Amino acid sequence: MNFYSKMNSVILCCAALPLIVIFIRKCRRLTWGWYNDESLLTNKCFIVTGANSGIGKETVKALVKRKARVIMGCRDIEKAREVIKEIRNSIQSGELIPMELDLASLKSIRHFAVEVIRDFPQIHVLINNAGVAIPPLRECKTKEGLEINMGVNHIGHFYLTKLLLQKLKDSAPSRIIIVSSKLHEKGEIDFDNLLGEHGYDGVRNRNPAYNNSKLANVYFCRELAKRLPPGIETYAVCPGLCFTKLMRHAGIKWYQYIMLTPVALFFLRSAEQGCQTVLHCALSDGVIGQSGKIFRDCKLYHSSHKFDNTIQEKLWRITERLINKYI
Repeated sequence: MNFYSKMNSVILCCAALPLIVIFIRKCRRLTWGWYNDESLLTNKCFIVTGANSGIGKETVKALVKRKARVIMGCRDIEKAREVIKEIRNSIQSGELIPMELDLASLKSIRHFAVEVIRDFPQIHVLINNAGVAIPPLRECKTKEGLEINMGVNHIGHFYLTKLLLQKLKDSAPSRIIIVSSKLHEKGEIDFDNLLGEHGYDGVRNRNPAYNNSKLANVYFCRELAKRLPPGIETYAVCPGLCFTKLMRHAGIKWYQYIMLTPVALFFLRSAEQGCQTVLHCALSDGVIGQSGKIFRDCKLYHSSHKFDNTIQEKLWRITERLINKYI
C-alpha cells in the first residue's frame, strides 16, 4: 500500500469515527430508558430542589411542558429567574415559581417549608434532587457546621421531607423522589464517623463523603417507605453518570478531562437523559406499589449493597437527633 492509499485510509477512519460514536451512543440510549408518556399534568403541583441546573432543570422543563405547576427550590434565586427566562423562550405552558432554598441551612429549609405550606393548597410530588459532591479535603460545612455532603444531600432533604410530609399526606396520592447514585454501593454508614469527624479513606474512594451521603439517601427512602401511610410512595433514583455541574468541585485537571473524553463519549449522559428515571418515578403508574425501591434506567435496580435494617433505623434516629440539636 503506497503513501497516498494509507493517507486515504486514515482520513476515512477519522471521518467514520464520529458516526461510530453517534451510533454507539444511540444504542446505549436505548438501554438507558426514556419516559415517553406526554399526558398533561394540569392542576398537579411539584417541588424540585436544585431546579436551576442539570437534572433538576431538565426535570422542570419536562414537567412544565406537560402543563404542571412547578416550585423551583434554588439556593440562588436570581439564577432561578434566569433559568425561567431561558425555559420560557421555548416552553410557554405550565407555571414556574422560583423560591429560595438553601439545603445547607436548616433555617432556610424551615422558611421554605413554611411558605410552601402557607401558599400552596396541594403538593403532589416532592423531588429531592439537589446535591453537592465536594471533596472532604476542602472541609466545607453547612451553616450548622455539618459535613457538607451528608448535610446537604441527606440531612437537608430529610428535614425538608419531614416538614412537608403532612402537606403531602393531605394531597394524596402523592410521591417523594430521592435522587441518589449508583455510587451508594461504594458508601458506608459508620456512626463513629458519620460526619467525617475522623477523616476519610480517600484512597479507596475519590469522594467517600459523597458516596456515604448517597447511601444515606437510599436508607432514608427505604425507612421512609415503611413509615408512610397509604397514598404516599417514595422511590430512590440512580440517574446514571451525567454531564452536569455536580462534579465541578472534584479538582479534575485539564489533561484528565482530555484523557476521560473517550470514556465520556460512550458512557456520559446528558442532563436530559439523566432526568428520565426521575420523571418515570414521579409520573408513571408502573412504579405504584414499589415504594422504597431503587430505580435506574426507568426500571427497578437491584443494588449490590447489603442493606442492614438496624443501620437503617439507627440512621433515621440519629438524623432526627442532629436536626433537633440545631433547630
